[in-house]
Amino acid sequence: MENEVIRLGAFELKEKIVKKLSKAGLSEEYAGDIADNLVFADIRGIHSHGAVRVEYYAERISKGGTTLEPKLRFEKTGASTGIFHGDNGAGHMVAKKGMEEAIKLAKESGIGVVGVREMGHSGTLSYYVDMAAREDLVAISVCQSDPMVVPFGGRENYFGTNPIAFAAPTNKKRPIVFDMATTVQAWGKILDARSKNHSIPDTWAVDKEGNATTDPYEVQGLLPIAGAKGYGLMMMVDILSGSLLGLPFGKHVTSMYNDMTEKRNLGQLHIVINPTYFTDLETFKARLSQMIDELHSIPAGNGFSEVLYPGELSEKIAEENQEKGIPIAKSVYEYLESDIIHRNQYDHSTAFAAGSKK
Repeated sequence: MENEVIRLGAFELKEKIVKKLSKAGLSEEYAGDIADNLVFADIRGIHSHGAVRVEYYAERISKGGTTLEPKLRFEKTGASTGIFHGDNGAGHMVAKKGMEEAIKLAKESGIGVVGVREMGHSGTLSYYVDMAAREDLVAISVCQSDPMVVPFGGRENYFGTNPIAFAAPTNKKRPIVFDMATTVQAWGKILDARSKNHSIPDTWAVDKEGNATTDPYEVQGLLPIAGAKGYGLMMMVDILSGSLLGLPFGKHVTSMYNDMTEKRNLGQLHIVINPTYFTDLETFKARLSQMIDELHSIPAGNGFSEVLYPGELSEKIAEENQEKGIPIAKSVYEYLESDIIHRNQYDHSTAFAAGSKK
């Protein structure tokens, strides 16, 4: 049965998230950084990375798995490179500050490559590349995650969902922004299905026997997108955001759930390119806008009403939700409204058991 949804304005939703995370022990400033990212996701229909995650963050914060007052430090390692040391602070805040440094480098020298070390879960990556595109820059961001994916040809999990995000400016009202897991679906989509009592397509995941499943509560492994191709991409992301930064890799990446007092030590890599070092900015933006127009002009295939560029559907959903309010699962809304900080439903469980209480 589909769960009822409650619609909230962006400001109201952010306020509720900040209140809950502050109650868990995080400063209002850092709670605001998390909330901005979650609202960005929810308003675009990416509910897997929105308010559904608040209870998990609150549990980890309250149990010491997030450094409340991290010693943040940016180490410039070259004319266009640097490392942002996050001291395992709130991942959304650390990743945001790392992107700010990458943007500065790109403006100064044409390109900025910043590795972000020792951070918690950072939410939807499109938030960070969007920051750069709004500054007329091109950006790529990749991030490792805990092992939840069955490698192509295998039955035991090794890599994470390891997402990739990309953004570029246009001379239209929106930049091009898209964000994808290297699995058929991100783990957050499974959590979202659980929160709404939905089944999932049988192409998303497998059960403990390695068989396809439609029950989100039976999931024990996710599947790479496009088989061997997705498998290769998730390895690439793991290398760029893990091994390249001297951090744990593959199955050695810490679990989101095994020990909520444990720091995550995750890595993320931001690559920002200044188009003016390669071409005329306005010509570049005009060409991307022309590309969008030409894609829109292509006749729609069977079962489709129009051709959209990657990420455009999320922007259309955002426009609609700005008018109607952001839909939040009733169960998530009730948690945000409650006096409960968390219900101990994540700690000391496997990734797939976490949040599994019906």
